[in-house]
Amino acid sequence: MSLELFYHPLSSYCWKVLTALYENETPFEHRLLNLGDPAARDALVALWPIAKFPVLSDGERVIPEASIIIDYLAHHHAGRTALIPADPDEARSVRLKDRFYDLYVHDPMQRIVGNKLRPADAKDPHGVAECDARLETAYGMIEQEMATRTWANGASFTMADCAAAPALHYANRVHPIGDARPNTLAYLERLKQRPSFARVLREAEPYAGMFPGR
Repeated sequence: MSLELFYHPLSSYCWKVLTALYENETPFEHRLLNLGDPAARDALVALWPIAKFPVLSDGERVIPEASIIIDYLAHHHAGRTALIPADPDEARSVRLKDRFYDLYVHDPMQRIVGNKLRPADAKDPHGVAECDARLETAYGMIEQEMATRTWANGASFTMADCAAAPALHYANRVHPIGDARPNTLAYLERLKQRPSFARVLREAEPYAGMFPGR
């Protein structure tokens, strides 16, 4: 039975998994979800009661959570790009970078976007300021690291770059990286030019107007 990915093409965490799948040209069935449709939501809940995507189905196996999905793919559907290195120390480094981009770029970006969607009387300017500060710190760390690297963990494209691509793309829209960080901007441009992520961006274009920005 083929792989099935339950996802939405605007979801940043779905982008992370799509990038991994496209990077290795892994065959899979697209299962686009509209959670406004009760039947679609029920189908997702039946797979993963938390009802968050992406979720990967591989026969009787159900794999939720973007990082876990990529880890699963690396071990059970490996391709030309080793998204998680065989060397344990290198693998640990990649997983650290993956968590860095999820927790310190992706998460504050999503909180800023979430605040944008709140009613006027429920805005959280203090929380947004904290997220802005966290992004500034993260951008500073990325700027320093990318002065000597091509990809997040060094010379090779890995799971860490699958995490960085959507995180930096969307974060740049709500908290611009700025010209004072040329290494970070150059890294983001390399990510956007990577064929796997470029395909994700193309497929998301019809939905781009739904993103609220800042």
